[in-house]
Amino acid sequence: MSASDILVIGSTGKTGRRVVQALRERGASVRPAGRSAGVRFDWDDDRTWEPALTGARAAYIVDRQDQPGEWDAESQIRALAKRAVDCGVERLVLLQARTTGLVGGKNLSAGERGVQESGAQWTVLRPNWFFQNFDEGVLLDAVRAGELRLPAGDGREPFVDAGDVAEVAAAVLLEDGHDGQVYDLSGARALTLAEAAEEISRAAGRTVVYTPVAHEDYVAELVSYDVPADYARFVADLVGQIRDGLNSEPTDTVERVLGRPARDFTEFARQAAAAGAWAV
Repeated sequence: MSASDILVIGSTGKTGRRVVQALRERGASVRPAGRSAGVRFDWDDDRTWEPALTGARAAYIVDRQDQPGEWDAESQIRALAKRAVDCGVERLVLLQARTTGLVGGKNLSAGERGVQESGAQWTVLRPNWFFQNFDEGVLLDAVRAGELRLPAGDGREPFVDAGDVAEVAAAVLLEDGHDGQVYDLSGARALTLAEAAEEISRAAGRTVVYTPVAHEDYVAELVSYDVPADYARFVADLVGQIRDGLNSEPTDTVERVLGRPARDFTEFARQAAAAGAWAV
């Protein structure tokens, strides 16, 4: 694959902006796309799809199942993949999630068949929970408050760096040899939430504790903070996958693709603390 235009959907998101950076560092010509990006792309307005796709040789696709509300991932991604192939896109890289079963009533792997059956070269990326959920995502406020109240029990999760996921995506978009692969992406070691809180405490120089709570109590707590009920259930079910150990086994995929070890949580915590992510 040459360094011709690569479309990055969701280019301002947690992985998307990192994919844009990783591609540019490799000398690729990148087309950042989204509702507020330079190239407009809106899942709700398929009139934006063809202008974004035309001229691109490859595309990085992020769906929106991690947001409140209903969304038919399977039909939407299938429709986008078909439109992409019709526009001459040769390679599709789809970000999904490393989950088991339904999460908040959603199948987070629902879009995979759409790219797999598109006729394009394809690769699916399924990451575990990101490190960055602690410093820029759903868990940031809790860390700053000093208490992670989650229905994760004593389960372990091999958290993964969003930057590693982005570098894998860039490699897959640019290099041959990844067609037809589903890559489960994790860090090198699995941590309990209590261990993650201890790592953050050491790095931040103040105490952050993990308090396990019941699943339904957590849903109710989120709703009491005006989180939409469907999204509260979604987040609780995602955390419940940690409690149940459903995706707790680390993989070596990051190292196999990038030729270096996955970034460690300790390094992440130190750098996030140094950047002031958890300052109060």
